[in-house]
Amino acid sequence: MSEERWTAVDRYIADVVVGSDPALEAALEASAGAGLPPINVAPNQGKLLALLVQVRAARTVLEIGTLGGYSTIWMAGVLPAGGRLVTLEADPAHADVARGNIARAGLDHIVDVRVGPALTILPQLAAEGAGPFDMVFVDADKAANADYFSWALRLTRRGSVIVVDNVVRGGTVVDADSADPGIQGTRRLYELLGQERRVSATVVQTVGSKGYDGFALAVVTDDP
Repeated sequence: MSEERWTAVDRYIADVVVGSDPALEAALEASAGAGLPPINVAPNQGKLLALLVQVRAARTVLEIGTLGGYSTIWMAGVLPAGGRLVTLEADPAHADVARGNIARAGLDHIVDVRVGPALTILPQLAAEGAGPFDMVFVDADKAANADYFSWALRLTRRGSVIVVDNVVRGGTVVDADSADPGIQGTRRLYELLGQERRVSATVVQTVGSKGYDGFALAVVTDDP
C-alpha cells in the first residue's frame, strides 16, 4: 500500500461520507493562497474532531495550534448555543488568515484567537479562570507535546477529552535515540500518558492523505 492509495481512499471517504462545506473549502483555499503549509487535518479527521465535540456534548473547547483555522471551524461549527472555542496560534500571519476564515464561516462570535507562544498563553488562561474546557485539541510544535498535555490536564475536568495529533510520526516515535526534538517531545508525551493516573488514554495509528501518523486520545478521569 502506498500514500497515493491512502490519499485516494481519504478522497473517497470525504466525497461519499463526509461531504463538502463551502466555509471549509474556502478556508483551505485561503490558507493555500496565503502560503500556509498544507498540514491541516484531513476532512475525515476534521469530521472526527467534530464528532468528538458532539459525543462529549462539549460547550467549551481549547485548541493549541490554529494554523488557518480549518480544524477550528470543524469544532466550533458543532458547538451548541453559548459554546465557545479558544484557539492559540504562535504565528501572527497564520492567525490573521485564521481569523478571516473563521469570520467567513460565521463563527467569529464563538472563536477567540489568541496570538503568541502557547506556553505563554496557557498560564494566562489559567489565571483568567478560562477553564475548565470540555475538550482540548493539541496540534502544535511536537517538542512541547508533553508540556501542552500537562496544561490541557490542568485546564480540564473529569470527563473532558484531550486529543493530541501527529504522535506516530511515520513510525519514528519508536526511535529512542532520535535527535529530533519532535520525536523526543512525543516520547515524553507517551510516558506521561502511561504514568498519569488522572487519564485513561490510547494512541491510534492512521494512514491517509497526511501519510503514516496517528493521534493520542485521553479521557480525564479525575478533577485536577
